[in-house]
Parts: sequence; C-alpha cells; structure tokens
Amino acid sequence: MVSVPATYGAILLYPTDLAWRKAIVAVIWSLDSIHTALVGASIWIYLIQNFGDTSKINDIPVTVAMTIALTAILTFIVHCFFAHRIHKLSRCDWRISAPILAFAFLRLCSASITTAEMIHLKTFSEFKQEFRWIFTLGLALSSLVDILIAIFLCYSLQTTRKAASSMDYIVNSVILYTLENNSLTSAATVISMVCWLVMPTNLIFMGLHFVISKLYANSLLATLNARKQLRQERAQRGLSGELPLAFPGLATRFPISQMA
Repeated sequence: MVSVPATYGAILLYPTDLAWRKAIVAVIWSLDSIHTALVGASIWIYLIQNFGDTSKINDIPVTVAMTIALTAILTFIVHCFFAHRIHKLSRCDWRISAPILAFAFLRLCSASITTAEMIHLKTFSEFKQEFRWIFTLGLALSSLVDILIAIFLCYSLQTTRKAASSMDYIVNSVILYTLENNSLTSAATVISMVCWLVMPTNLIFMGLHFVISKLYANSLLATLNARKQLRQERAQRGLSGELPLAFPGLATRFPISQMA
C-alpha cells in the first residue's frame, strides 16, 4: 500500500502546489487503498473461504477482476501526469505527448475489457481461451508507455543540461531518478506478462500484477516528494539555476506562463 507519510508529504509539505496536483495525490491514495482492500479480499477467498478446495483455483472472484481495472485507472493517471511533464518540457509539442496519451488510453481500454470479460466468464481457463490476447496487449502497452516516457524525459533533460551546465549535477540526478522509476515499473509489467504467457496453469502472474499499481503510485509520489531534497542539494552547491520541469511545482527554464 502507498505510504501514508509519502501521501502526507506530497500534499502538506508543498502548500504552494496547484489544487489539481494535490487532488491527483488524494485520488492515487484512495485508489490504492481500495486496491489493497480488494487484494486482501481476494486472498481471503482463495486461502480461507476456499481453503483446501483446489477446484476453486480456476475461478475468478469479482475482487480479482476489479483489481485489474483499478490498476489500469491508477496507471493511466500516472502516465498522464508524466505525459503532462513531457508536454511542457517539449514546449507543448503534441507530436511527442499525443502518442504517449494514446497508448496509455488504449492500455486503459484493454484492462477495462479484461475486467468485464473476467467477471462475465468467471474462470481463468475460459478467459485464457478467448481473451488471452487482450490482457497481454494491456501489459505490453503499459511497458511501451513506460519506455516512451523514460526516453522523452531523459532526452528533454539532456537538452536542459546542455543549456545550463551549472545544473549538471541536479539534472544528472533527475535523469537517473527517471530511469530508475520507469525501469522498475516496466520490469514488473514485463515479468508479469512473461509469467502470464509461459506459465498459464498458475497464478504467479496475478501476484506480480497486484504489485504493479503500488509501483506506479509510489513512482508518482516519490517524484513529487523528491523536490525538497533536490532543492536542498541545489542550495548546498550554491546553484542559481532552476530545477527542471520534470519535478513540478518549481520554476523552470521555461516561462512561468507555460506551466499548468
């Protein structure tokens, strides 16, 4: 589950943040809390309610199906957040941000269909027989969006570093942070997809899928909360440049009027 202190920090430690940014943090925390409750209910059904009944392993509880939809919604919000950052860094170039948003929306649609069909078919065997591809497509799209976000953010930040050499250390930190965040979420998604494809007779993929939403939620909160540390590092090094727009809520080398 998303850390309460991390959520607290993202909302209260930055009083000048825009209302919509604080609203995103609150929504992320709420969705993750509901997701955690559904995971707990699913574990209860499998391990307590149906204890010892191996015939029930093939069943898909509604709670399990709903976790997929919640993961997709949470992932979509996080992808949109980073797409917004890229849009500002690219000077509002829709040729860069539009494909990211399109693939993120398709991933959301794929997961919504997956949830609906799981609830309708009620068993993994039937779902795998008829709609295996749709779940695979959703995971593949999620990984693709993560990779695109990492590439475009790092490219934009690299351009920023060339324009302000005194900020090299800070920009390097942001680039490393971006790579770590996106590689972690992408790796978890890919591993879950691989388990889904090569081990169709067990539910290892679902256990990994439960973790994906937590990684996305924490990547957003960590990005917001890292601003204070980067601010302190900048002050200690006596740097006069501004932090890159990849970390929102602070001035950038772009005009303030470009920030939303």
